[in-house]
Amino acid sequence: MTETVTTANVRSPAAPPALGGPGLFTVLLAAALPLIDFFIVNVALPTIGADLHAGEAVLELVVAGYGVAYAVLLVLGGRLGDLFGRRRLFLGGMAAFGLTSLACGLAPSAWTLVAARVAQGAASAAMLPQVLATIQAATAGGRRARAMSLYGATAGLSMVAGQILGGVLVAADLWGTGWRSVFLVNVPVVVVGLVLGARFVPETKSQKPQPVDGPGTVLLAASLLALLAPLTEGRAAGWPLWTWLSLAAFPGVAVAFYAVERRADRAGRTPLVPPSLFELASLRRGLVLMLPFSIGFSGFMFVIAVALQSGEHLGPVAAGMALAPMAVAFLFVSLAGPRLIARYGSRVVTAGSVIQAVGIVLIVLAARRDWPHLDFAGLLPGVAIAGAGQALQLPNVLRLVMSEVPPARAGVGSGVMVTTQQSALALGVATLGTLFLSLVPHQGMRDALVTTLLVQLGLTVVTGLLSLRLPRTVN
Repeated sequence: MTETVTTANVRSPAAPPALGGPGLFTVLLAAALPLIDFFIVNVALPTIGADLHAGEAVLELVVAGYGVAYAVLLVLGGRLGDLFGRRRLFLGGMAAFGLTSLACGLAPSAWTLVAARVAQGAASAAMLPQVLATIQAATAGGRRARAMSLYGATAGLSMVAGQILGGVLVAADLWGTGWRSVFLVNVPVVVVGLVLGARFVPETKSQKPQPVDGPGTVLLAASLLALLAPLTEGRAAGWPLWTWLSLAAFPGVAVAFYAVERRADRAGRTPLVPPSLFELASLRRGLVLMLPFSIGFSGFMFVIAVALQSGEHLGPVAAGMALAPMAVAFLFVSLAGPRLIARYGSRVVTAGSVIQAVGIVLIVLAARRDWPHLDFAGLLPGVAIAGAGQALQLPNVLRLVMSEVPPARAGVGSGVMVTTQQSALALGVATLGTLFLSLVPHQGMRDALVTTLLVQLGLTVVTGLLSLRLPRTVN
């Protein structure tokens, strides 16, 4: 399949549009927003619960409703960008993200907030796949490699920065808005993004767009819901019968989805997730590696926020700022990532997993030594080293996944990658978060934290072992 890209300033239909500096800044800004909003509520949940009189199950829905809607609709968002134009979906999704953020910030009740968060997740799913697809379609060679590295750095930094920003905004209580500012802050950012996007982001789409794969879309949504919904809500709801029935249904629905997609692919149609796409070794191996990394990353971020606020009784600023060394280390190490990858190839990813493992061990030792007085100074060495290790992994894995995806399939490729990442992030909160909260009544906060960190350490070891199968060079 070939691809034709159009923009108002292109004189020849064969000439691809260039994604310049302002355009790249704009799409990276859009890439940061959904990830920041996934993590920004972690430190705001206690305040939200107190203000809206929300119980634990409803508060988990504030997190899970966003994450599940986001994950379920991502591939569809990428496909719609291929069909109708990525710039159009990008701007529409960003505008919807701003409106739903406003709705979250003005929510009068807990259930209204949950509904607004679900809508916000859907808006993110329309916006984010267009970022990677635009980079893939409107850059080439060294420019694409640099743009992908910056995308990976933005993704990792956003996940840490979201938690820090959430703590600062809740404590600042700007104009008496309290927790609402963690959502309202998106609105002016979106306005700037829309102005820049309309001016600097080029339009790209497939020359022969295929209609939306209805059966595939329904089955993918059903399979993700069958897995994520019970895992995210099961513990808080007391594991009712529907959670077990849903988990039991997941394998069958997933197999049905694969069968429908394979049949469409062999018939020459373009399914929602073409199985032939997984013939690309770089994409397949990168996605597999991304699962344990993202599960461990998001699980840690959730658990450390709860432990520091509920166990150490730190305020939201102190709890958020405890992770500042991780953000700083991630930023500076990720900037060196392209040069390191050019020289050492995928061995950089393996080294990153080893470094992250060292950081987790130091956090475990600090928790055992200092609890119940674990503070910024005690956490600093461990979180800084872990952040450096993460910076050597995430940006380079994201770049590897997309390295061989053809521009004509940029939308579906980016949708598959981000869906994998987002589903794993949601699974991390669900699994490691559930493990931690289930252990607290029996082991106490400190030992529950240590046990959960050791599980994350195991996931980091798995990531390192999987990285040994990556292609030695990364384009």
